[in-house]
Amino acid sequence: MNGGQTEVLLRPDGAWSLLVLAHGAGAGMNHPFMEGVAAALAREGVASYRFDFPYMAAGRKLPDRPPILVPAVRQAVSAAQAAAPDLPLFAGGKSMGGRMTSTAAAEGPLCPRPDGGDRVRGLIFLGFPLHSPGKPGVVRADHLDAVELPVLFLQGDRDRLAHLELLRPVVARLGGRATLHVARGADHGFHVLKRSGRSDEDVLQELAATAATWMRRWIESRREA
Repeated sequence: MNGGQTEVLLRPDGAWSLLVLAHGAGAGMNHPFMEGVAAALAREGVASYRFDFPYMAAGRKLPDRPPILVPAVRQAVSAAQAAAPDLPLFAGGKSMGGRMTSTAAAEGPLCPRPDGGDRVRGLIFLGFPLHSPGKPGVVRADHLDAVELPVLFLQGDRDRLAHLELLRPVVARLGGRATLHVARGADHGFHVLKRSGRSDEDVLQELAATAATWMRRWIESRREA
């Protein structure tokens, strides 16, 4: 935490979109990766709303169960929308945070509109945790069939929690609303080896630029609808 703060809105000048960012299981909203993603998004004109799950805010290491995490996602999305109601809204997060966001979306609109739709335009996963290390499987993706929003998977090709040979069929199953972007040489934390010729900062900016392009696509598609 940062002085007891459990949420932060980073809104750059000229912001045109807002992404709610949930953290992963082992580190909170002020982890260098979360701060780095927020800064990279800001350079693309994307505002971000980061928050700590209840267990992290309380200083505990063990994550809460979904019945606590899922409502926390909904609360954060609503708070973000209230903080910047003029910006098109997206949601997602790192690893567990992204999965809890999609779990919430599978149960119904994250930020309901009066007409029953969702103010959230789409979901962005930063390293979707498809399975545990050494235990390949796709059960964790079953709920995605019930998610009606567009989804973007940002994955490293060295991610031990999402073997690409398992993830690609999941993305294909979801059809045109799902997009997969693979960050070359990146692991689950989006770290790259020195011999790759790239830096972690390069990867962060790649993720942010890809997310920004994808968000613009879905913002424009709604305007044309």
